Amino acid sequence: MHVTTGIHPQAASAPTTKQVEVLDRVVIRFAGDSGDGMQLTGDRFTAETASMGNDLATLPNFPAEIRAPAGTLPGVSSFQLHFADHDVTTPGDAPDVLVAMNPAALRANVHDVRPGGTLIIDTDDFTTRNLAKVGYATSPLEDGSLEGYRVHALPMQSMTVEALKDLGLSRKDAERSKNMFALGLLSWLYERPTEQTEKFLRAKFGKRAAVLEANLRAFRAGWAFGETTEAFPVRFTVPPAPAEKGLYRNITGNTALAYGLVAAAHRAGLPLALGSYPITPASDILHVLSGLKRLGVTTLQAEDEIAAVGMALGASFGGALGVTTTSGPGLALKSETIGLAVALELPLVIVDVQRGGPSTGLPTKTEQSDLLQAMYGRNGESPVPVVAPSTPADCFDAAVDAVRIAVEYRTPVLLLSDGYLANGSEPWKVPTAHDVHAVDPDFATDPNSTAADGVTPQFRPFLRDPDTLARPWAVPGTAGLEHRVGGLEKADVTGEISYDPANHDRMVRLRRAKVKGIEVPDIVVDTGDDSDAHHAHAGAHHEASDLLVLGWGSTRGPITAAVREARRRGLRVAQAHLRHLNPLPANLGEVLLAHEHVLVPEMNLGQLALLLRGRYLVDVISCNQVRGLPFTSTEIVEAIEDVVAGRVRETPRRDAR
Repeated sequence: MHVTTGIHPQAASAPTTKQVEVLDRVVIRFAGDSGDGMQLTGDRFTAETASMGNDLATLPNFPAEIRAPAGTLPGVSSFQLHFADHDVTTPGDAPDVLVAMNPAALRANVHDVRPGGTLIIDTDDFTTRNLAKVGYATSPLEDGSLEGYRVHALPMQSMTVEALKDLGLSRKDAERSKNMFALGLLSWLYERPTEQTEKFLRAKFGKRAAVLEANLRAFRAGWAFGETTEAFPVRFTVPPAPAEKGLYRNITGNTALAYGLVAAAHRAGLPLALGSYPITPASDILHVLSGLKRLGVTTLQAEDEIAAVGMALGASFGGALGVTTTSGPGLALKSETIGLAVALELPLVIVDVQRGGPSTGLPTKTEQSDLLQAMYGRNGESPVPVVAPSTPADCFDAAVDAVRIAVEYRTPVLLLSDGYLANGSEPWKVPTAHDVHAVDPDFATDPNSTAADGVTPQFRPFLRDPDTLARPWAVPGTAGLEHRVGGLEKADVTGEISYDPANHDRMVRLRRAKVKGIEVPDIVVDTGDDSDAHHAHAGAHHEASDLLVLGWGSTRGPITAAVREARRRGLRVAQAHLRHLNPLPANLGEVLLAHEHVLVPEMNLGQLALLLRGRYLVDVISCNQVRGLPFTSTEIVEAIEDVVAGRVRETPRRDAR
């Protein structure tokens, strides 16, 4: 173990020229109490990293409590960032650097750090009481338990207080800026720019002069400490990643999804009406959309989930694009109204940002366990299209796709995001308006048939488009287009209330046929044949395996990284990913049958695998975990190797964390 201790910048020697080492990638994790500002620190470091052109992926991880118990393991909040000079698909399996602001943060995260990694530890809270609170009998800084890491033990809290001593702040208030000291130090260490962070702080704290000055001083003090201390003789730089020419910004999945909804509504010429009840981790979509009134967005914060979806469906009946956002528990409450939308055959987008369950479960952790609820969680035969984004940036495109389907086919659509996508971020190439699919709502304005006399115009509310099977969308108040709506079964074509058994059978089958007939792209299989990545390396030899790794939603990143690594090891592995889960791509059955083995990683206990087995009679192999965290690529590599070697099993070989 190599340990360095802190030297206050004011007492340090004059700045010296530091060696700069070029790296191709780095994984950094900031960790501390939930009140230490780790999410803000990670977000600012990420923003500056994005501005330098690195590709990146992030993993925020925080407690469900607003202010979890300080100094305890359940109260630890962390933010992980993987940035590189090449394409990045995951936030990283193991941090290269851990910034731990107290003993709890160290204990909760140190075992994830790669061997030989760097620990930057704030030592001020390493008191006997705080150590005992998290189960340390002795200080890990002194008992040799951190052998194998490069340890920088720094009194960051005290150095922050010293840097702010003439501001007249209490020690407690001054200590709140220690996260900015850590950000300044890491910004120096990895050559991140500072201008935008200072601009951000001025915007955030501009009306609170003392708080602004404290954060600016702490940030600059951290930078100065790195520049002047002998504890860090080397700083590091990561060159930009290649990228297509265009305008880029860093974006979270929730923000991208909100922008996608607005862009799609604009291209459809529809006002957007959001009915929503705040729920983690979907609330940010409500927050973003509430600030976009100038773009024809109306946001309605309801008293509960049932009211929220009712508002959205009412807006669709009135000629707007109705949207409602929620998570798994809220989706259950909305189920009756979603069934009503199926019967009414009106456009409606239901966003489910999945989290750990059942019940309240793990509100701030990720999971993919709502797929079967999305498919079947309503009474009666009530099919709805299901769309799932695969990355934070892809949330934009998936939202546009969901709106297209809802409007063209007059149907509610379930958009399945999850907590990992919602809070994670990556660079996003900002599209132009013409890049967004335009869809014509084609409102009914005139009667579409004649009465029995062959002369009198009539409106038939369930006279369907022969191509899409969509019924007309008639806005209330349109003269001559009066018709009944409601949950009672309607007669085909006329829309009259009907209890006729044969009619009910026909209407149920028509609604299913409409969803089944939605046009979705064929699934694309990446075999790796366009490169030599799948060839054996260093003379190693492996038996060829006809293995397809199939995923959906946010598993795309770790699956992609795992398949790349498996090919590097000489294994022949194909990869495919599903965006459309209902209807499934027309060629999926052919693809599944073309491979001897199909491995399906899911953050549930095998929900897609169950659907595939039932639909295609293919004995897919499940790879499942429900830890509230995304897969690591290592877990999926191990599962791939087990399938290739004939060691088929249900779960990855890794203990729950």
